[in-house]
Parts: sequence; structure tokens; C-alpha cells
Amino acid sequence: MKEKIIVVGGYGQVGKVICEELGQIYPYKVYAAGRNFQKAEQFSIHTEGRVLPLQLDVNEPIEDDFFLDVSMVVMCLDLQNTDFVQACVKHHVDYIDVTADYSVMSKIQQIHPKASTVVLSVGLAPGITNMLVKQGKNQLDQVDTADIYILLGLGESHGRAAIEWTVDNLSAVYSVIEQGSKKQVTSFSDGKKIDFPAGLGRKTAYRFNFSDQHVLPQTLGIPSASTRLCFDSEMMTNAIASLKRTGIVRWLQQPWIREKVINLFEKSQWGSEIYVAKVEVAGRLNGRHVQYQGSVSGEKEFVATGKVAAYVAKNVYAGQYSLGVFHMEQLFQPTDLFADLSNMITFNEKILGE
Repeated sequence: MKEKIIVVGGYGQVGKVICEELGQIYPYKVYAAGRNFQKAEQFSIHTEGRVLPLQLDVNEPIEDDFFLDVSMVVMCLDLQNTDFVQACVKHHVDYIDVTADYSVMSKIQQIHPKASTVVLSVGLAPGITNMLVKQGKNQLDQVDTADIYILLGLGESHGRAAIEWTVDNLSAVYSVIEQGSKKQVTSFSDGKKIDFPAGLGRKTAYRFNFSDQHVLPQTLGIPSASTRLCFDSEMMTNAIASLKRTGIVRWLQQPWIREKVINLFEKSQWGSEIYVAKVEVAGRLNGRHVQYQGSVSGEKEFVATGKVAAYVAKNVYAGQYSLGVFHMEQLFQPTDLFADLSNMITFNEKILGE
């Protein structure tokens, strides 16, 4: 009988949250997996054995019999290719992906499972951001644009993989959809001043290569979508924007400089542990031009990401969902998710111009 839930990267920051949440519901069926068995075993002991340890390298070939009793995999690591995902689908294993790299995500979208449910865009951004945009779309008659803003607290101890992804994308050149056509933009350009909730005030946020802006025109049919990022430390946000303008950020392509910057981010704490996801969805309601504004705020982004992933995983594991590859907003309703997270987030919404 297929009962196992394997969380790859299960002893990392986000993975621990997912394992502990699912381990409470399905004790002794959840496995914290990764290359370091000792770390997995130490975490298992911490959970009093409700979560079990498993050594697994998803970048190496895996025997078919490995999947015989596996029902679901939750992926918390950035993949180099889709080989492991295709192995899961081949063996009728449901797959939940918590990563944010659109280059791999776009390839996973091309897989056609015959007996599996694959859910992408799970976490804060993408994830909560996608659901906020869907909440706005649900309340309008017509949607023209969706602008997404992420504020991250630099006082939080972010996982190394997340820091690496952020640093590597500081100089990214990518395309966004504006009025149905592709437009090339660069990270940390085109700043916009935004009023953030939770007493954070007005801050400048800059374009950043989050996957939600690539996905939402496909899944929700929105003609224009963009995502911008800033930090709770205005000094750090401004410093990065200045480095980008002067071209110094290109030095991050040098491996030794990149390593030093990543180490600096990993060891330093310059702000709070707050995070905010805010969206502005513009369109029409009852014949009038309006703007929906919705936001979710809280502390410890990695906990929010883990809780969202656990919500998706427990629903897919327990329920009957369509077979195929989906993004989170295609299977779930925002009000249900926000209700599930209500003890750890603050959700606000309003419609301007009614």
C-alpha cells in the first residue's frame, strides 16, 4: 500500500516545518529525506520518531522499487532537471514543489501525468502571491493588470539555498507579460513606491524574477503581471539598487565574490523577521475602473512557506484532485488557505474606486 510521504530537504528550514506539520497528522509515514542521513536522523529524534529519516540524492539515478510504497513527494530543493519529477509521475506518485525557479518549473509544466497530481507554485512567492491575485480576480468582473510586491525581513535566518537563488537573480534579465506581449526587463530596476501594511510605511520595490509573474498570465488569463521586491532595511534595498545601476552587481558572476556575498547574507541580520506579500489587481467592477488591494503579513517567511506546503500536501494526500500538472491557484481557493493560516498571518483586502 502506498502511504509514504517523502519530504526532500526535510531537515532544512522549510522542510522541518512541513515534516512536523504532516508528522502530527500522519505519524511514522513522513520521511525527512536528503543526502545527509545524520542530519535527517537527528531531526527524526527531535520529532520523537514521528518523522523518519531517509538518505536520498535526487540528482542520482533511483531504482524503480524505491517508489513502490511512496504516495507523495514534497520537494524543497532546487532541481537541476526534471528527471526525478518524471520518475515520480512514472510511478504514480503525487508531487508538490516548493521551489521558485521558473526555468525548471516551465519544464515540469510540459509533463503529462496519467495517474498523479503535480502541484507547483507552493509557498510565499510563488504561492500566497498567486492566491492573493486570484482573490482579487474573484471579486472583479474584469482584470487588466496584477502587480505583486514582496517585502522580506533581513533579520530572519534565511536558508542558504534561498539566499543563493536571490543573489543569482540580482542581475537576471527576463521577460514579463504586458498587455499580452513579452517585454524584457532586468532585476532591481524600475522601482515603484508602495505603501506596505503592518506599520512598514512607504518603500521602493524593484523588479525581481519571481515565477508568479510568469505563471499568472497562463493560469488566470491576466494580460499584464509584474513582481517587485524590497527589504525591510531601506539601506540594504537602496544599496543593492545602486550597485545594480553602476553595474557592480555583475561582479557576482565571479565565484569567489558570489560565495563571499552569500556568506555575508547568511551570517548577518540587519532587520526584522517580518514578511509581506501585497498585490494590486486593477480592472473593472460594475462598469467602473477599480483596484483590488490584498495583503498577507506575518513573521518568519520560511514558516509561512512550510505551512502553505503542508496545507497543499495534506489536501492532496487526503482528497481526490484532478490528474495533471497544476499551479496552486488552479486547485485551491484563497479564502480556504487564508483561513487555514489565520493563526499566523494578517490578511487585509479592500477595493478602491467602487
